Amino acid sequence: MNRPLSCFLIAVVLSAASQAAPAAEAAQAAPAHNPLIWADVPDIAIIRVGKTYYMSSTTMHMSPGLPIMKSTDLVNWRMASYAYQTLADNDALRLDNGKNAYGEGSWASSLRYHDGVFHASTFAANTGRTHIYTTRDPERGPWKETSFEPLLGDHSLFFDDDGRVYMVYGGGRIMLTEMKPDLSGLKPGGVNKVIVENVNALFGADQGGLKGEGSQLFKAHGRYYLFNIASPGSRWARTVTIHRADTIDGPYEGRIALDDRGIAQGGLIDTPEGKWYAYLFKDNAAVGRIPYLVPVTWKDGWPVLGKDGKVPMTLDIPAGAQGVSGASGIVASDEFDRRPGDPDLPLAWQWNHNPEPRDWSLTKRPGHLSLTTSRTVPTLLEARNTLTQRTFGPRSSATTRIDVSGMKDGDWAGLAAFQRQYGFVGVKMNDGARSLVKVSAETDKPEEIASIPLAGKTVHLKVDCEFEPAPEVARFSYSLDGKTWTPIGRPSSLKYTFPHFMGYRFGLFYYSTQTAGGRVDFDYYRVGQGTEDPR
Repeated sequence: MNRPLSCFLIAVVLSAASQAAPAAEAAQAAPAHNPLIWADVPDIAIIRVGKTYYMSSTTMHMSPGLPIMKSTDLVNWRMASYAYQTLADNDALRLDNGKNAYGEGSWASSLRYHDGVFHASTFAANTGRTHIYTTRDPERGPWKETSFEPLLGDHSLFFDDDGRVYMVYGGGRIMLTEMKPDLSGLKPGGVNKVIVENVNALFGADQGGLKGEGSQLFKAHGRYYLFNIASPGSRWARTVTIHRADTIDGPYEGRIALDDRGIAQGGLIDTPEGKWYAYLFKDNAAVGRIPYLVPVTWKDGWPVLGKDGKVPMTLDIPAGAQGVSGASGIVASDEFDRRPGDPDLPLAWQWNHNPEPRDWSLTKRPGHLSLTTSRTVPTLLEARNTLTQRTFGPRSSATTRIDVSGMKDGDWAGLAAFQRQYGFVGVKMNDGARSLVKVSAETDKPEEIASIPLAGKTVHLKVDCEFEPAPEVARFSYSLDGKTWTPIGRPSSLKYTFPHFMGYRFGLFYYSTQTAGGRVDFDYYRVGQGTEDPR
């Protein structure tokens, strides 16, 4: 019997003899499922330190960035920190002077632990640099940055047993370059050579498609193993390739390791008990790129991924509370109440581009997120201080209550399903009058789909995202009392598009098109699974 797989609802079939068992025991016995996290957590790198696992991922133009997550079982992950608060300060990352960093910012990271220090490294096209962040405590920090030129794209930081440090990088043609011991740059006169001339040569004559990228280098059983993602030219089939060598600088021999549903890019991780897994991800349409865990066996010195060449959907690990909601902090509701010593924002939140600190506050009106404006912009895509969280599958919802009494003419505020082709439900102010609106940018040009006069100063807003079954859509509604919800406008189609290169996010926003200086207050943010009222 086929049924939808959910990372958030664990269905356990019990026999009559076991129905009396405690619910907690039944949940503990349920096996974990793929995908590990049904949300946009791409370009993952995982390390194990003792019995604890750490994972880094890509969030590109979001701030803070380079998220670090923590797990004790490879299945249940929770947010630990970010390696940086802002990547850099330039026009693109500030959304200034007509520039933006959509699809840029920091890309595929590498995560390592060496001599008691955690290293998270990345690269960024709009800084032109390679960035390395270090700390002894990835939950409390602080993270210290070192950066240098050139930009080493899709790199893998590697500490060898002899104390030398390298980076493997490149696309199609994979390079090995030696680093200075303090990681401040490339080592003059050090190793700098091609170790794989053409990853896609493994496809024979069919060498087009995605050129081998996403390098991750590992050492196991005395050999070096290089993981890449590539695809043949005749079909867009993201594939795992592995090259191995007896010495770090080669020669390397390669093979295609997995070709299943586009689940690819990642590397190897072992458990304290000696089990091996590959961690990979899959492009999963509008929700983004979602991680998978794949069992690994060894044969003739090669890691063998999956079962009979396929990624199993059930894993030999207890599920526990697997998912992105709950205590993980990957997504989180927020009442915007803060006690002394609390962080300003939980780790689930990220700003779209660098925030403008003077234009947001949690103290102007305690219990609320206050957003103000200090400039005018034409559309949501140029707005600063849009505060976002991931959507998640198969369905997810977000609600908020907004006080719009401080809006000015030409202002827009609300709750968005945010990507390039966004949709939102919100309030606009025009000629002294407020209206509830549904706006859609499905054609890359914002269009006001529906408008209803708003007499009051507060309104509850809701967005429901449906990623399965197809077609993927977002539905929008409002409520005057927080109890009865009324749909507004037609649903918006959800499409994963470039240059954003990111799954849809829920976003709280406020921007001015005519006169800066207004203000709106968000009372709460509540996330749910789409089929229930998240109150």
